[in-house]
Amino acid sequence: MSDDLASWRRTPFTGAGFTYDCFEKGQGPGVVLIPEIPGLTPNVLAFGEHLVDAGFTVVIPSPFGTPGRPESMGYVVGVVARLCVSREFRCFAANAERPITKYLRAVATDLAARTPGRGVGVIGMCFTGGFALATAVEDVVTAPVLSQPATPFPVTPKLRRDPGVSQQELEVVKERTRTDGLCVLGMRFSGDRAVPPERFATLRAQLGDAFEVIQLDSAPGNPDGYAKGAHAVLTAEVRDNPPNSAFAARARTVEFLREHLTATG
Repeated sequence: MSDDLASWRRTPFTGAGFTYDCFEKGQGPGVVLIPEIPGLTPNVLAFGEHLVDAGFTVVIPSPFGTPGRPESMGYVVGVVARLCVSREFRCFAANAERPITKYLRAVATDLAARTPGRGVGVIGMCFTGGFALATAVEDVVTAPVLSQPATPFPVTPKLRRDPGVSQQELEVVKERTRTDGLCVLGMRFSGDRAVPPERFATLRAQLGDAFEVIQLDSAPGNPDGYAKGAHAVLTAEVRDNPPNSAFAARARTVEFLREHLTATG
């Protein structure tokens, strides 16, 4: 484990038939931060520290990859290869409930029971972006954040339109937007082929105004100088000098969490 992770409490957590290590730090309302591919990298950890500094209790499950290991092309390829054949994640399945999301719901429920505030937030990123929406079938999840949700992999028109959850899960979430005031925050880069606009169009059509969208301009000549392949909104693309639109998206994420988790919000 890296020195940076040494300040986090590492504990195995079992739920829905799965056991993975979870890393926890902080005080205040709870937030489950689900790593992006290839896992709990220094970039993901830095975002976790940012949330801790903002006043949250943060739990980072580690269902894939090696905690603390820096990202590299070989590392990414190896993790993707494993995930593609894993039954827990169902990377290419449409209208699917993914077994891993039942585990994440258990993590969120446990965290909600021992932290203050009105429920917990769940942030998914990249491969795990849509998993945050699936956890919102649980009433304790009051602030789901979908950052560049890339599952299922958009290799066909049907998968490009797929919201990343089963129809049954989506109906529960829709009902919560009507009866509980549930709101969902989603974000993507405009040119991100891994997160097709059709997916966001489906979510907006289903969730209406309860789906808040942040779309960052990554077209050629964009003012922030993003590359064509810009993808990681809340981690790798954030710049603070001068602040770019990813920095603003991260700030809005913190604000969104405070709005929906604080007892007086």
